[in-house]
Amino acid sequence: MSLVERKRQLVRDELAEAALKLVAFQGFDETTIDQMAAAAGVSRRTFFRYFQSKEDVIIEFLSDLGRRLSAALQARPPAEPPAEAVRQALRVFTDKFWEHPEKAGRLTRVTMETPALLGRYLERQTAWKQTLAEELARRMRTDPATDLEPAVLVAVAFAAFDTALTRWAADPHEDLNALVEACFALAFPLSPTAG
Repeated sequence: MSLVERKRQLVRDELAEAALKLVAFQGFDETTIDQMAAAAGVSRRTFFRYFQSKEDVIIEFLSDLGRRLSAALQARPPAEPPAEAVRQALRVFTDKFWEHPEKAGRLTRVTMETPALLGRYLERQTAWKQTLAEELARRMRTDPATDLEPAVLVAVAFAAFDTALTRWAADPHEDLNALVEACFALAFPLSPTAG
């Protein structure tokens, strides 16, 4: 990456971080593009060099998490049971949330309560599920076009994760990792996570 590219990425990251913090503490509808730009110390014009809309700031954040999630599943030990591999890969989310738990909790609530953001989150999640199911099928040495198991495992894992996330967003003082463990134990009672 060249110096110019690194500088552009740095500005983009700072702008995204400032925008996400504002959205988390003010709410999505209440936060304007001008406020996002001002919080990052850039002009409105500069904002539009990096993002087409304020929704794109959230989507870029989710896209980054999706890339990390896919990489995390690929990095799991080959012999690990499929449900456990997906659960461990989903720690990408929980580990990221624990970096700034108050902001993450607020941002999660804003996403769940704002129809446009929830729709974009679910849209991204659909793509993540497909990617993870394909990776899981590869790990299981099966064909995702004919074997339903990888897609079902991933769908159930996300249902468990979303249940934990929704509970945590309502009360961020709860331990998100413990909630995820409890939901996975219910979803996969015979897996290693249940013991």
